[in-house]
Amino acid sequence: MRGDMIIVAPADCSTMAEVRAGVDQVDRDLVTLLARRFGYMDAAARIKPVRGAVRDEDRKAQVIANACAAARDAGVPEAVVGDLWERLVEASIAYELAAFDRR
Repeated sequence: MRGDMIIVAPADCSTMAEVRAGVDQVDRDLVTLLARRFGYMDAAARIKPVRGAVRDEDRKAQVIANACAAARDAGVPEAVVGDLWERLVEASIAYELAAFDRR
């Protein structure tokens, strides 16, 4: 809950204010999860012995396939999730490379 707006489930929304409050809360939650994910990229940069180990195309394909499977199971558009994860993984690799270079 943020302010005095109660967050309701999507199926229970009856106003656009409820929809927008729910979307805004989900967005805040996603940013929190992304911060945690990028924390793992910091850990990977610290653990990997050489910069060349940062990009792992097999692992990238596995991560995207896992996200697509989860999307399928959740009934959300698999292609959209695949595109989002492609961008997320590439951004994560760039972040990890920068973190590796800072160490």
